[in-house]
Formats: sequence, structure tokens, C-alpha cells
Amino acid sequence: MSALTAPAAARPHVGRQLAGTGALLRLALRRDRLLLPAWALLLGLTVSATGSSFAALYDTAAKRAQLAASMNANGSLRALYGPVFDDSLGGLVAWRMAGFGAVLAAVMSLLIAVRHTREEEETGRQELLSAAMVGRRAPLTAALLAAALADAGVAALTAAGLAASGLPVAGSLALGLAIGGTGLFFAALAAIAAQFTESARLARGLTGAALGAAFALRAAGDASAGSGSPGSGAGSPLTWLSPVGWAQHVRAFAGERWSVLLLLAAATALATAAGYALTARRDVGMSFLPARPGPARAPRSLGGPTGLAWRLQRTALAGWTVGFALAGAVFGGVAKGAVGLVGGNAQTREIVQRLGGERSLTDAFLASMTGMLGMVAALYAVGAVLRIRAEETGGRAEPVLAGAVSRLRWAAGHLAVALAGTAVLLTAGGLALGLAYGASVGDVAGGTGRVLAAALAQVPAVWTLAAVAICVLGLLPAASAAVWALTGGCLALGWLGPVLRLPQWALDLSPFGHLPKLPGGAVTAAPFLWLTALTVALISVGLAGLRRRDIG
Repeated sequence: MSALTAPAAARPHVGRQLAGTGALLRLALRRDRLLLPAWALLLGLTVSATGSSFAALYDTAAKRAQLAASMNANGSLRALYGPVFDDSLGGLVAWRMAGFGAVLAAVMSLLIAVRHTREEEETGRQELLSAAMVGRRAPLTAALLAAALADAGVAALTAAGLAASGLPVAGSLALGLAIGGTGLFFAALAAIAAQFTESARLARGLTGAALGAAFALRAAGDASAGSGSPGSGAGSPLTWLSPVGWAQHVRAFAGERWSVLLLLAAATALATAAGYALTARRDVGMSFLPARPGPARAPRSLGGPTGLAWRLQRTALAGWTVGFALAGAVFGGVAKGAVGLVGGNAQTREIVQRLGGERSLTDAFLASMTGMLGMVAALYAVGAVLRIRAEETGGRAEPVLAGAVSRLRWAAGHLAVALAGTAVLLTAGGLALGLAYGASVGDVAGGTGRVLAAALAQVPAVWTLAAVAICVLGLLPAASAAVWALTGGCLALGWLGPVLRLPQWALDLSPFGHLPKLPGGAVTAAPFLWLTALTVALISVGLAGLRRRDIG
């Protein structure tokens, strides 16, 4: 009798359903012994470094008050960073890191949850484990506990680092709990997504889409709030529909609202309960949305490895493309407001120009937006390349390679989809951003061309990170998951480095640090040529390693 039809009286006791949780948790921590500390240290130290940098940049109350007033007065920057609730040093740290840290913690947590639930089932390992003394709910419990430990580490490092720098303990603890709590909520959402799909990749995509929607709701809500309300009012209803907005509205260092943490905890508990209820009603390896059977005869496009790679990845690419187009349209619509910062807002102008360049403020804002699109596109590119590893571990690569298909042709198919898909994403995002901005200023043709070119200029840097992924995959396949931490570090450098005035050598650790700030910046061929050459070299090394090592 399956778990789907068994009456309640026939179901095993809750204690039996959790049998083996400790062993599975130790296994999960053993597998992620490098990845979890890397994520926790990255997030915790980034928040602490933000506090130290703001202390040096805004060392007087007048400078901090001017920065807070400038940010709260402009909808474009509220959409990007959120409102400033307090002009103290701690308030500025919370303004800069609450939303950003919550997003990174959510990414970390959803990867952990899917890795130890749906990915284990997809590869067949969970079926082997379940043949032993392992309860039905033990795998999900172990995955959520692993995510909880990682989020607790992030929260502890954040709170300890800020408190050690002299900031109030209450605010430090509130900010750490807000970031870690948001991560745990998205781990619970990932646990739900893992019940609906048979693919770990799709489960990550569904949870990532929910995270993107949460960020968009938060941005739209903060942008629509009146200039006088962001720092003191209740906030827009749209913001309260977003877990990322909840993290901001904990208001660390600004009269902490501990009740918002209770809201976050209640939502996490409900999502966790839903995940447990769903996992008890399906068989291992199955899902509530099973994959549809294909046609009786395969189309001619599936006659080669590239066609197969396209078939496997086209749905994910379509979802990413829609998301990029929506994000570009939203930020293009608010870009015009950036010009309102010119005159009397020197502090804010300086921040935006560090992110986007030294020419007009509008160009600087657009350059920061196209740079953000490029950094997010790197997540897609790395995920598309790592699909090769998923095909290996899932046992699907061997039947393909058993035919007249070489390893290089097989891997090159997925790599081609990743590289071409990057250009598609940035084209969609650049077009939407340019069209929305051009329509707002009455120059659609001129605005679209400049912004689209700026978006496509990010392609070489994204390709370089994709090449790093294939290089690690070819030489050190067991360390493939570490590529995500490396990509997250590059995103943190690009997003926070200019604002924190990190030295140039630190910014140059990211390929995005070598690109010109477009539109408006000076363009030379050297960085594009160097990044392209590095991409070719890394891909060559990775494919050579893949050709010589064992598959799987």
C-alpha cells in the first residue's frame, strides 16, 4: 500500500518517519564541509566589512543624514537598495545589507535544500538510502537542518561581526536573524518545490523564480512609496508581500521590530509543514507534476548532442528570458528618476558613479543596471554548464556516450547552449531596459541602442565564469558545487566593491571589474580580447580534463 493511499491509522509513527535523520544530516554536512563554511564566511564577513567601510566613508552625522535623505527622496534608488530607516552607522549597514544579504542567504539555502532532497532522488541515491532504516521524512528533515545550520552560521557571524565593530548588540542580532531567517524560509519553499517536480534543476528554478518575484515586489513597493514615507512609514503593501521586504522591515538599528521576525518564523513553519505533508503523499523518486512522456518518434533535432542539450535546457532558458525582460522593464521605467539626484546630493551621486561610471548620472545608473543584469546572467550560465555534471551523476550521460558521440561533442552541446543562452538573456534584458528608459525620456531609438550595447558588453565576463565552471568540471568534478560560491563572490565584489571602496586589485578578481562602464564610459578592445582569450583557455583545459577522466 503506497503512502498516497494508506489510511492514517496504518501510517508509521512520527518517530519512525524520522529514523535516520542524524545519519543523513552528518552525511549532508560531510558532503558540504567546504561549501557551507564558504557561504557563511562570505556573507558574514561581507556584512562586517560593510560596517567598517561606512564608518570610514561617512564619519559624521551630517554626512550620514545627507546620504539617507538623498536615498529616501529618489524612487529609482529606493527600488535598487530599499529605504533608509535610520541615518546612524548601523542604520546604513542595515539599509545596504538587509535586502542583499537576504537574497544571498536565500540562494544558499535553496541550493542546500534541493541538493539534499530532489537531487538525491533524481540520482537514485535516495532510493538506496531508503532501503535501510531511514524514515520517510528523514531526508527532508536532514536537508532543512543542514540549511538551518548554514543560516544560523550566517546570522551568528553577522551579529558577532557587527557587535565586535562597536554597533549596538540588539541591532546586530536583528540584522543577523533577518538575513538568516529569510534564507531558512526559502529553504522551506525549495522543499515544497522539490515535491512538485522530478528535476532538481527545475526545483531550483521554481524557487529561484519565487525569489525573483519577491525581489521585484520589494523593489516595486519601495519605488512607489512616497518620498516622505520610506524612512518612517509602514511601507508599501507590495513590500509586505515580499519576504525580502520583511527582512528590511525588521528595521535593525532603527527601533527593531521583532514582531516581523515572528511573521518570518510563522511563514517558514507553514512552508515546512506543507513540505512535510507533501512528501508523505508521494513515492520516492516521483512528484506531483510528473514529466510528460515524449512523442513516439523523436524529432530530427534530437539526432545530435547539441539538440539534446537544447531540449533539456530550453524551458529554463525561456523562464530566465522572461525574468530578464521583466526586470529590465521595471528598472528602465525608474531610471529617469536618477537625474533628480543631480544638485545638492553629492554623496549619492558619488555612490552611483562608483557603480556605473563618471559621466552623466543617468548613464551611471543605466550602467549599474546593465552590470547587475550581467552578474545575474552569470548564475544562469554557471547552472547551464553544471547541467553536464547533473547528467553524469544521474546516469544519463553513459547511454549517450555509448553511441557514436564523443565526450567533447556531448559537453560542447551543453556549453553552446550556456554561452548562446547568455547572449539571449542579456539581449532580452537590454532591450527591455532600453525600451522602457527610451519611452520615459522620449527617445526610444537612441536609448534602446545604447543600453542594448551596454548589456551585451557584459557577455565576455559571463562567459569567463562559465569557462571557470567547465574547467572545474573537467579537472575537479567533485568540487563542482564550489563554483557557486566563486560566482557569488564575484557578484558580491561587483555589487558591493565600488560602494565600499575596495582596492582595485580586489575588484579585478572578478571578470566584471575589467569591463568598461557602459553606456557613457570609454571603450577599448583590450579587456574584451583578454577575457575572450581567458575563456578559450579555460574551456580548452576543462574539455581536455573531461576527455581524460572517468565519467560519473
